[in-house]
Amino acid sequence: MPSFDVVSEVDIHQAGNAVDQANRVVSNRFDFKGVDAKFEREERVITIVAEAEFQVQQMVDMLQNALHKCDIDIKSIEYGDIQASGKQCKQQLTLRHGIASDTCKKIVKMIKAEKFKVQAQIQAEQVRISGKKRDDLQAVIGFLKAQKLDIPLQFVNFRD
Repeated sequence: MPSFDVVSEVDIHQAGNAVDQANRVVSNRFDFKGVDAKFEREERVITIVAEAEFQVQQMVDMLQNALHKCDIDIKSIEYGDIQASGKQCKQQLTLRHGIASDTCKKIVKMIKAEKFKVQAQIQAEQVRISGKKRDDLQAVIGFLKAQKLDIPLQFVNFRD
């Protein structure tokens, strides 16, 4: 019975490359000369450090451009509040991993509402879709790609 998994994952290695690239852009930018501004990454958390709030906002744009170049969807980022302390402003960005259970339920409900001839099962942080025909599964993939969800979706483990 053909099946595939719907997941939401971020390649950590590519995220590290994007952070390094954004750090290089900051060091080369004229308006950041002599300013203590940098990106720091620890696993799934990226911290932006700068001297002023507007610089942090500019750095968020730089990071988004770098992530986009590394094929990481911007929707996979959760933005924290900008915290000012002394001479520094910080903002933490978290890279989402997995699909939240309420979003999984929403995906299953959407598939059932469209009356596809498939079964959808929630498995931890992913949704497994199985059906009798490959064409049905491809129709579900097309349907899910057309939906406006707040997280990026990837389709993996397509098995016949």
